Amino acid sequence: MKRVLTLLLAIMIIALTSCGKSDNSPTQPTTDEPSTIITTPSGDNQTTKEDETANMELTLKINDIEVDVIWADNDSVRALKNLAKDGLTINMSKYGGFEQVGSIGSTLPSADTRITTNPGDIVLYSSNQIVLFYDSNTWSYTKLGHINLSKSELTDLLGDEDVVITLNLK
Repeated sequence: MKRVLTLLLAIMIIALTSCGKSDNSPTQPTTDEPSTIITTPSGDNQTTKEDETANMELTLKINDIEVDVIWADNDSVRALKNLAKDGLTINMSKYGGFEQVGSIGSTLPSADTRITTNPGDIVLYSSNQIVLFYDSNTWSYTKLGHINLSKSELTDLLGDEDVVITLNLK
């Protein structure tokens, strides 16, 4: 009788443990860092902070003058948008008579290739500096975007003195 009870008990334990909830969803790695997943009010959809900025427009002001920019679709711009979500101000310095250069204060992902820039091009240099061109230059950069102004308008805006740029999301 003890054998039968022991056998029944073993079968019940096996049956109960195999009836547990099956979770086929991917698991999140356990880290000491806070999670970057944000649950939307419905609780059904989850997005990362970068996904939230993806649909927002990145704006550029040069000395408080907003300029029209066509931004590239790449990892560098996505990272720049994430930095700009609370506003990003960069002090620029005139360099070489054809560009304004400023430190971003962070390192962004880059995919540098040797290119010849055109007036209005916005590029990432050395993964941590943003460059606005009002003339041309050939070097290895990651393209970020292009300002829709003429060469003379860009020279008037960027060619006389150091400027301050502000990046925001709206």
